[in-house]
Order: sequence, then C-alpha cells, then structure tokens
Amino acid sequence: MPCALVTGSSRGIGRGIALALAADGWHVVVNYCGNQQAAEDTCAAVRQAGGQALKVQGDVALAADRQRLVDESVQWTGAIDLLVNNAGIAPSVRAEILEADEESFDRLLQVNLKGPYFLTQVVARQMLQQESRGQIINVTSVSAYAPSINRGDYCISKAGLGMMTALFAARLADDGIRVYEIRPGVIATDMTGGVKEKYDRLIAEGLSPIKRWGQAEDVGRAVRAIARGDLPFSTGEVINVDGGFHLKIL
Repeated sequence: MPCALVTGSSRGIGRGIALALAADGWHVVVNYCGNQQAAEDTCAAVRQAGGQALKVQGDVALAADRQRLVDESVQWTGAIDLLVNNAGIAPSVRAEILEADEESFDRLLQVNLKGPYFLTQVVARQMLQQESRGQIINVTSVSAYAPSINRGDYCISKAGLGMMTALFAARLADDGIRVYEIRPGVIATDMTGGVKEKYDRLIAEGLSPIKRWGQAEDVGRAVRAIARGDLPFSTGEVINVDGGFHLKIL
C-alpha cells in the first residue's frame, strides 16, 4: 500500500488526517515533535483503523530532522506517495501587531512556513525519483486571508503557505506531481480550546453558514479524496473546509 508522511500527526487535525488515510489502508508516517505518548496513541489508532504506522520524531523547523523524516519514510516503504504539511504552531503569546515581538515571529515562521517549504523541496526531489511520483497537500487556514490583528505572525505564515502551494504546483505539474491546499476554518482541537467560548458564540451568531465547529475528521475526509486521486485534472487548487466561512453573503 502507498505511504503518506503527515507532519504534526500525533494529535488534532494531523491525527484526523492519519486516521482517514488509515481507513483506506495507507501506511502512515506519524510525525511528532515532543509528545511521544500522543504519537504512540495515534499509531495504535491508525492500525486499528486498517492502516500501518511508523512513529518518527522530528521538528520540521530543523533541516536535519526534515531529512531524517524523509529518509526513515523511504526506508520503511521505499517511497513517499503523499506528503501532508500539517505541522504548525500558534503564537506563544497572542500579541496585537503593534506590540508583537520578533522572537515569537521567527519561531512561528520557522515551523509554519520555512519548515514545510524546505521539507516539500526534499520530498519533491524524492518523488521525482519514483515511478509513481506522488501528491503534496498543504494544510493552511482561513487565517491565510482573514486577518486577526492579535496573531499576525500566524496569518502571515498561512498566507505564505498558500503561495508555496502555487509555486510547487507550477513547478511540479509537468512531472506528474500535483499540489493542493486545504484551508480549514474553525476546527475543534487543543489549539482552539482556549478560545472555545468565543467561537461558540460566533458560530451561533452565523460566523459560517454551516453552524457548527469543524472536526479533525472533516479535514481528513478532504485529504482522503485527494489521496485517492479523485482530482486528477486539478493542481494548485484551494479546498475550503470551513463550513462556508469564505462565502461573501449579502
């Protein structure tokens, strides 16, 4: 069966993606940075769902870790058929943009943008050596276009991933490698746990036409559709998984 490398897949949206792929029998490389127990739990859930799992620690912000992620994935199955750039962090402090500091900005951009950019470069080179080629998915956010002035660094990182999708899609199309962006809305994870009350209210007031929280499995289903090859005449495409938040309704 094919192999997917899913960064940041020990919990949250990444775990939802890993389980969706497992339901189709995929081999899933479960990448985590620090929470080994969560990664082990995800691996167990992947196997129970019908897939195979390999746990690999690595910080995507570090070049050596990125290369090791690719090396261990290829050593396990011989190829990487799908890369899902999901790993990401929230600002350490939600600071209004006139007060935000450089330390938080630098760390967030290293993990959320620089890491995926150069991991994709390494994986794309690997895919070019494979007869089967592969697909690449970048998980961004509605924050790519909807400004939050108390987390500007996060918004900029997600907007950058959107352009990164377009760049790699244009570069790799002739080589048979398709690249997609999945743009989640408000998803129930530990990252949004601290603002649950705020978003409960906004959702009830009509933040999105579909009035509920998104779930990790909603993103997982979108990834699974791409992974199955159901969008063969699309690349650089943005797939909104946001309850319709992106709609401009009069």
